[in-house]
Amino acid sequence: MATETARARAMDETRNRILDVAREVLGQDPDAGMGDVAAAAGVVRRTVYGHFPSRSDLVRTLAGQAVQEMAAVLEEVDRDEVPADAVWAGFVDRLWPLAHRYRVLLALRRGEYGDEIHDLLGSVDEILADVIRRGQDAGVFGRHLPAEALGRIGYAAVFAIADDRRSGPVFDVRAAAITSLLVLGVPASRAYELAAPLRSP
Repeated sequence: MATETARARAMDETRNRILDVAREVLGQDPDAGMGDVAAAAGVVRRTVYGHFPSRSDLVRTLAGQAVQEMAAVLEEVDRDEVPADAVWAGFVDRLWPLAHRYRVLLALRRGEYGDEIHDLLGSVDEILADVIRRGQDAGVFGRHLPAEALGRIGYAAVFAIADDRRSGPVFDVRAAAITSLLVLGVPASRAYELAAPLRSP
């Protein structure tokens, strides 16, 4: 029994390492194959396929994890009594530690798995669209685009800024919050006010 438990624990650790490496590899090159992931993880291709029978399974698992974590973040911050622009700032604050990890979704969403990832992210898109509609009705968000489009563009900006932390200027969570709030049509003075208390981990 102890041997089986140790084996199961080792398999879980290998699977998690493959997922962690795949986020980085696919984030840098969305066309990378299973062999590239295996090499970066320090395992043979057969090991990767043992956990993920196809590249599609690997991508689906990464997207599923992202959706679960992003949905959990939204549940924490989305309160009816909180102004919608403050809800958004809270969302960016909680999302920031995850954004670099899941920037791969932006690249994959534009590739061969785009429709599938779009469907997986649908629940997150809907929650954000509801927040933005509430903000539009309250006059704190612009109406220059439909709520659904503003939501996707807003968090895409957060992911893009997180990705730029790898080189060049160091952007923090405040830059991500301010930029995304401006995208949503929030006045600059209010965007800076909401972002002021935020601190990068």
